[in-house]
Amino acid sequence: MNELLLLNGPNLGILGKREPEVYGTDTLADIEEAVSEEIADRGWKVTSIQHDSEGDLIGAIQRRYDTVGAILNPGALMIAGWSLRDAMASYPRPWIEVHLSNIWAREAFRHDSVLAPLATGVIAGLGATGYRLAARALLAKVPG
Repeated sequence: MNELLLLNGPNLGILGKREPEVYGTDTLADIEEAVSEEIADRGWKVTSIQHDSEGDLIGAIQRRYDTVGAILNPGALMIAGWSLRDAMASYPRPWIEVHLSNIWAREAFRHDSVLAPLATGVIAGLGATGYRLAARALLAKVPG
């Protein structure tokens, strides 16, 4: 068990192209590389999964209960992804919810996450750096 699960929800596969003024210019591959760098010294590897479908994300989670922890950017599924919430409630390891933008500085419908109450922590508004910070938090939370 030396894999860190990096999960990204709908529309995050087009990072770098999608509204760069909101989400930045880093691609998902850039983020995967950054997280890999953060966890390499522990001997962990990143298992990165991005799906636009909630059901596909759930299946990916359920097949990877043996990972050391997870970083999850649910995208819009944070708002009404109740099935994703149930899947994360069953996930047996610590996990961090990450958002590239400051969700509380945006439209009111983005202010509440159905997932956040279950997460070990939430990081928002720091762009791609938030993923690195989440990886560092998991390194601290998971015994070495």
